[in-house]
Amino acid sequence: MARNSAEEAQAEAQEEYTKDGSMDLKGNPVLRSKSGGWTACSFIVAFEIFERMASYGISSNLVIFLTNKLHQDIITSANNVTNWVGTIWLTPIIGAYIADAHLGRYKTLIAASAVYLSGMCLLIVAVSVPSLKPTSCGQNHPDCNEKASPLQLGVFFSALYILAIGTGGTKPNIAIMGADQFDEFDPKERAQKLSYFNWWMFSIFFGTFFATTIVVYIQENVGWTLGYALPTMGLVIAVVIFLIGTPLYRHRPPSGSPFTKMAKVLVAAAIKWRSKVPYDPKELYELDSEEYASNRKYKINHTQTLRILDKAAVKTGPTSPWMLCPVTQVEETKQMLRMIPILIATFVPSIMVAQGNTLFVKQGTTLNRSIGPHFKIPPACLQAFITVSMLFSIVIYDRWLVPSLRKWTKNPRGITLLQRLGIGIVTHIIMMTIASLTEHYRLRAVKAHGLESGGEVPITIFILLPQFVLLGVSDALIDVARTEFFYDQAPETMKSLGTSYSYTSLGIGNFLSTFLLSTVSHITKKKGHKGWILSNLNQARLDYYYAFFTILNLLNFFVFLVLARLYVYKTENTEQKKDNVAVEKSTQFNEDGIEQDDAEKQD
Repeated sequence: MARNSAEEAQAEAQEEYTKDGSMDLKGNPVLRSKSGGWTACSFIVAFEIFERMASYGISSNLVIFLTNKLHQDIITSANNVTNWVGTIWLTPIIGAYIADAHLGRYKTLIAASAVYLSGMCLLIVAVSVPSLKPTSCGQNHPDCNEKASPLQLGVFFSALYILAIGTGGTKPNIAIMGADQFDEFDPKERAQKLSYFNWWMFSIFFGTFFATTIVVYIQENVGWTLGYALPTMGLVIAVVIFLIGTPLYRHRPPSGSPFTKMAKVLVAAAIKWRSKVPYDPKELYELDSEEYASNRKYKINHTQTLRILDKAAVKTGPTSPWMLCPVTQVEETKQMLRMIPILIATFVPSIMVAQGNTLFVKQGTTLNRSIGPHFKIPPACLQAFITVSMLFSIVIYDRWLVPSLRKWTKNPRGITLLQRLGIGIVTHIIMMTIASLTEHYRLRAVKAHGLESGGEVPITIFILLPQFVLLGVSDALIDVARTEFFYDQAPETMKSLGTSYSYTSLGIGNFLSTFLLSTVSHITKKKGHKGWILSNLNQARLDYYYAFFTILNLLNFFVFLVLARLYVYKTENTEQKKDNVAVEKSTQFNEDGIEQDDAEKQD
């Protein structure tokens, strides 16, 4: 009886701890009731609100600063914006690697925030010190000869790219750290996690909305020094809030370099390319369940996809890690490689996102921005409608559409993540069609009023509203689905790297936007033509450029349909995880001298 009471007491104690391998900063198991959940997430979400205000406070109006203050032409300024934004979204690969292989998400995020903050401070210096700014040519002067000096450009862009390095450590880790606060073995927390990415995205766009309204207005009407100081203050507040929540966070320990793990599988499979894969997967090399449980890792069952990689687990004699890999490691590599075609299919949607803070904004500078006799809307403020439409779309989708679709499809998410991505791509097709027609209408007005040489077109800036609103709707579909897809489909030990796929998509999309803008501009100027992309938008043909994007999106949609149909979702390993936990409990009981006989029988 005494022994049974001790067993029951220990079992109850075990139930209080999380079962997903999470721990505190010191590496100790954490109590579910005193850590994680929405309470811990509230600090993480608050960090993202203020961090998003900081990053969008710079990017939203950057094309205006480059053209009006540094006197760059439209192609140069737009390309500088997309190159910088592309870098911001590619550096998360480095941040994810550091977190997964060395420091963990928490420490990586703290170190990166310090770099981020230093870049913001240098940016304030660059826009404040008179000698670091070129001489003004007046408001919206199209042919200003007072170009920025190499020193002025060097200081400004050094600040931007230091900032970009800092975001590389914050962006891939903050979202995943929030997801880590939910234990998938607890039914209540598992249900909360299904909505986490929707509400995480909903919350951070409050920061985006503030940046694209208040901050943008201050930059253009009060001054760029204060306009950049406010985002910097926001970042300081974000870091302070994040640090306050430290005692509540659940952490996942670094699990080793995901790149090295994947490289070992690829090398082993290549070396043993002539080896025959056994018909029975049980004959492949695999570690014992106890070894995975003792290291708080999960065993993954063999799958039939990408079977060529199974050669890495074929027992042929040599047991070097570069010659023989366990099945779980092979399956982890398969999961990461299976997502790459979907990643490529998201590049074109990311190109569309890049238009929101470049050409769409520059279009607004040519239109009537007056509201009343004394107030003019900064063109970048229209990006606030991206945020507003996104917020409404996420709420409608999560609160009304998902419950309705769930009854019909029996899918906890309502529809699959790839179906949600596909709907978002269709929305981009509609958006670019409308943008092309709107620009065609604007150019007809230019011709009717004889404004080809420049000047304000007597059409309200709100004519651009539909394309900004549709961009927000598509972002609500694509951004959330893309982030959740790459997080969900990545193996447990590579979540940071998996989520960085989403940021890689945005990064490459921005670089592709740079490439397309330069290439189209060059090609369309051949044989004496004016070209589609000109600094004077009243002589340009952005309607043709947007029509080209419509066709590009349509072609990408058909490619995506094929890839989505061929994609094999990661097997839900809930039962495997439960088995691992059972083994872990058995191991724990053995160490404590309890249930020794039963554990041995189970073995």
